[in-house]
Amino acid sequence: GENSQFGEVFKMMQAEETPKTPLQKSMDRLGKQLTLFSFGIIGLIMLIGWLQGKHLLGMFTIGVSLAVAAIPEGLPIVVTVTLVLGVLRMAKKRVIVKKLPIVETLVLIKNFPASGCCNVICSDKTGTLTANEMTVTRLVTSDGFQAEVSGVGYNGEGNVYLLPSKEILKEFSNISVGKLVEASINYEPAGCVVNNAIIRKNSVMGQPTEGALIALAMKVRLKGAGIIFFTEDVKPYALSVFFLCVFDKVYYLLTLKDQDDIYFMKGAFEEVIRYCSLYNSGGISLSLTPQQKAFYQQEEKRMGSSGLRVLALASGPELGKLTFLGLVGIIDPPRAGVREAVQVLLDSGVSVKMITGDALETAVAIGQNIGLCNGKLKAMSGEELDQLAEAELSSTVKNVSIFFRTSPKHKLKIIKALQRAGAIVSMTGDGVNDAVALKSADIGIAMGQAGTDVSKEAANMILVDDDFSTVMNAIEEGKGIFYNIKNFVRFQLSTSISALSLITLSTVLNLPNPLNAMQILWINIIMDGPPAQSLGVEPVDRDTIKQPPRRITDTILSKSLILKIFMSAVIIISGTLFVFWKENPKGGITPRTTTMTFTCFVFFDLFNALTCRSQTKLIFEIGFFRNRMFLYSVLGSFLGQLAVIYIPPLQKIFQTENLGVLGKL
Repeated sequence: GENSQFGEVFKMMQAEETPKTPLQKSMDRLGKQLTLFSFGIIGLIMLIGWLQGKHLLGMFTIGVSLAVAAIPEGLPIVVTVTLVLGVLRMAKKRVIVKKLPIVETLVLIKNFPASGCCNVICSDKTGTLTANEMTVTRLVTSDGFQAEVSGVGYNGEGNVYLLPSKEILKEFSNISVGKLVEASINYEPAGCVVNNAIIRKNSVMGQPTEGALIALAMKVRLKGAGIIFFTEDVKPYALSVFFLCVFDKVYYLLTLKDQDDIYFMKGAFEEVIRYCSLYNSGGISLSLTPQQKAFYQQEEKRMGSSGLRVLALASGPELGKLTFLGLVGIIDPPRAGVREAVQVLLDSGVSVKMITGDALETAVAIGQNIGLCNGKLKAMSGEELDQLAEAELSSTVKNVSIFFRTSPKHKLKIIKALQRAGAIVSMTGDGVNDAVALKSADIGIAMGQAGTDVSKEAANMILVDDDFSTVMNAIEEGKGIFYNIKNFVRFQLSTSISALSLITLSTVLNLPNPLNAMQILWINIIMDGPPAQSLGVEPVDRDTIKQPPRRITDTILSKSLILKIFMSAVIIISGTLFVFWKENPKGGITPRTTTMTFTCFVFFDLFNALTCRSQTKLIFEIGFFRNRMFLYSVLGSFLGQLAVIYIPPLQKIFQTENLGVLGKL
């Protein structure tokens, strides 16, 4: 129920809310700012026109048209279309995105030590950075025997060799090894296997760690190894299990009607040894001495330093007086491509942090293996996390690369501390214990194959092939999406500012309005229509991908973008006003004047759309035919403008007249 470990995780998940993405916050803020600015300018235009004695209804009509044209109602559509297309491209790369804005979040921040901001990817180790394919490779018994285990996979193919003689061990040919293996699967002669894994056809159903221990028992030909939990031999008994899990430690209490209580314990050495007062020596329980404890601790550190996950095992009739049986070393190799992916992330300024329940030595060895060690590798335990206050924790965690001996609560603490420090945090994981952190992170990434249903439900993104390097695809798409949105914003704002400025100048200078209400609405159709929408599907520029991530404090309207917007607006306004001045006869404004001004504005705007396809390159560099949808959109808008000028019914609606070829040029 809710008092179990799974129940605790569930309650923590219910208490957490998925945060809004920076893209959503930025779009909300931009929309509000543009709306307020536009209404302010429109109100000013109407006030000046009224003070000049112009017809109030005409000024109101112009004001409404400008409001429709200036307010960026097309912005949400373009953002959604751009994100959807990015999601479709990512799906082809075996990445499933559950929430559209999440795609862009991965690329937000670069590591700036001076400001304390860093883009962080926190990753669970087992099943995410490593393959979660467990194999026992080393045994150390409580009385000093050491053994090497051959063979890989969840099967009985392989042998257990006693060192240094290389003698092949079977069943209890060595009592100490036999006792250790027996306890590893919690095996009793009564036929009871307390183990939540089953091996069938070389595949494990259940916890991979438990599967590796069953495979070990099969290799020593231990009678009954591999049988299914609750066999016919067990059914006549009333079986109850006392379950406690802390830092990957599991305690079992078996209560059989015809037998005494027996405790089996396996897990972290420092926790298991606390409950032991005896150790096994050739089948005889002897008092545990400080020298023996020091020897076990030395062996545990030595095995961990070679990258092995180390389990300590003990059993006995009384929890505080267990008999220590030995250590089991399990290898869990890093996933293919993880080291390369980590290096690319580090080179681009992204901080990668590994979170695991393993011991310090194991965690550091794996961290070095996947490239986390850069000469300044710092590790912190879950116990140390608990001792830090919030403020101190926020300033400390950003400098830590490895967190070891952690629980789900510790993972949540780490995520929250990084977010308080101003970081955009991604969390990758596959287990139930990762679910809370996946939900609270700015972007949660779950494994598709090995991941639990709980982790997939909590995550925003799922890697179908469990390949950590696929995160790089998400970063590439995210950068492309963000820059496409910037291109659209540049085009729309330059058009809006041009239209507003044109009407404002003519009103302030007490000139006739160069554009009527219907013409302004037509410009709005072009601005929010096909050309604008097609900017959102511009293929990702490879040079854009190489650019560093932006900071969380950076808005879409950066200084460079604002400068480009005003430059485009100045060109459109200058060209349009020049045509308006040249075509405006002394006798007053004519249909030809408005038609020429209107057409000039539209053509300037279409040319502006061409220049907005890239922030850094000319149209000749990116190529005319790379975005065919854009070409079709511009061509359609061009033909639509010709229709407005030359088709009589449309001439009446838009108050235009036929222009000769000379006038057209």
